[in-house]
Amino acid sequence: MRIPFFFIILKMTLIVHVFAQTEAGTGLRSFNEIFPNLQPSVRQEIFSDKGYSKSYKGVSSSASLIGAPRNSRLDQRILEPVIKIKPGFYVESIAVIPAPSGKYSLLHVYNVLRKVRTLKGRLYHSFTRNESVPLFEDVTRVESAHKNTPLPDPSPALRIPSSETIYLLLKDANFGNTYYRGELILDKLGMRYSLTNYKSFTYFLIPVIKEEKFIAQLYFEPITDGILIYGLSGADVSDFIASKVDMPSAVSKRLAVITSWVSDGIKGRL
Repeated sequence: MRIPFFFIILKMTLIVHVFAQTEAGTGLRSFNEIFPNLQPSVRQEIFSDKGYSKSYKGVSSSASLIGAPRNSRLDQRILEPVIKIKPGFYVESIAVIPAPSGKYSLLHVYNVLRKVRTLKGRLYHSFTRNESVPLFEDVTRVESAHKNTPLPDPSPALRIPSSETIYLLLKDANFGNTYYRGELILDKLGMRYSLTNYKSFTYFLIPVIKEEKFIAQLYFEPITDGILIYGLSGADVSDFIASKVDMPSAVSKRLAVITSWVSDGIKGRL
């Protein structure tokens, strides 16, 4: 029995459409789709080895963020946890790890995040010491918010859970032992990962940031240009502390170290 020419054409059209969706299109967004109308100089900085970072002062400055609704196509649930604590400042960072489409996956990123011990010893430049020093002298996963029993880094995973919560102890060069709750949420486009302090930061025994008042929100999405890493951090600090400690600088350094750690892990440098 002969197949009508019309059905042959229709079948070929469907095959081409499916191919375009799964291979040529891949369903990934481009960087320009997510951040339209960016200044060329900012885009160039984002795609550089160092990436882009900027701090903003004031609660109302959230509207000026590159990731804000009027400036981006990011899911606003990425920003909401930071904005919710009404921080006195924000630190925003954006980086892209350039790569052919499909080279890196979210599973790759997830397995990097699980290797928390490799964050130990990452350097930052201390202006007071005029040298590069380890920001986190020790890093370990702990059992819970109430039990600091150290846990080993888990083996590489074969799949990403829809959500996950872990607890971390980071021995900070400036704040001593700091305790974070890491929360991961997987969605259809990317993966959100937040770090929140479940104990206060102290500086020379003086409380600097109260518990649940510091949040670093990281977002990862495979895009046609590679892997997008978007970061937003904020802290609610008193005016007295803000006058004594340069908190935007302190948070910027920590966000930069964590972002570069993930970036190096994705590139296979850890």
